[in-house]
Amino acid sequence: MAFTRATGKHRRPSRVHRTTARAAGVAALATTGVVGTLAAPALAAEPEVEQSGLTPVVTIGDSIADEIDAQALAQKQAAADAAAREAAREAARERAAEAAKEARGAKERAAREAERKRLNTFVAPITASYVSTAYQAGSSLWSSGSHTGIDFHASSGTTVHAVGVGTVVETGWGGAYGNQVVIKMHDGTYTQYGHLSSIGVSVGQSVEPGQQIGLSGATGNVTGPHLHFEARTSPEYGSDMDPVAYLRSHGVNV
Repeated sequence: MAFTRATGKHRRPSRVHRTTARAAGVAALATTGVVGTLAAPALAAEPEVEQSGLTPVVTIGDSIADEIDAQALAQKQAAADAAAREAAREAARERAAEAAKEARGAKERAAREAERKRLNTFVAPITASYVSTAYQAGSSLWSSGSHTGIDFHASSGTTVHAVGVGTVVETGWGGAYGNQVVIKMHDGTYTQYGHLSSIGVSVGQSVEPGQQIGLSGATGNVTGPHLHFEARTSPEYGSDMDPVAYLRSHGVNV
């Protein structure tokens, strides 16, 4: 009786066919870099693959699979740690930038406050003096018939101060005012200092509150040494305003 070899779907798969799927899995791991090297003993224990002309198959044991998982987990953790360090460095840079910005802001605020204080500081033109002749006092001594400023008691040679921040717009002889200085203040008003024995500033010069601009005297139309002080809306005669109210509005007690 003759026997025939099984064929078609009833044919039993060969050993090479059964191990092809396992080979594909190893190849995929090797391609992604997860598997670096495999232990030699593991390879030595694997039975010799039959020489069929197909790609040899390597079987991975549980210990090697665990090692691959550990390597992948370590790589993931290292990436997470690197990202955390970079985030920390970025946060530190942002904090430093914010601190520098705040420091600049504080410095600018301090500078603005100092400038505001400087501009709003006023002093009396004569230190520790008093008003000896009031504003708009009547007398034949003045061509207008009334006093256009106030007189501060002062002997000749007493220091005369600029009452605030401003720019000198006029110096020299002023007729009845004698030697005088006129200053345009930072707010656009003007102050005048008359009957000086000497002048210590020049036109165009900037002055600060309390800065010496001359010495009191008795030049011009006077009966004795003193300082004539006026507050004006312009540098011209006749634009005078109450000097006491002007000084008091700027915090000077006269």
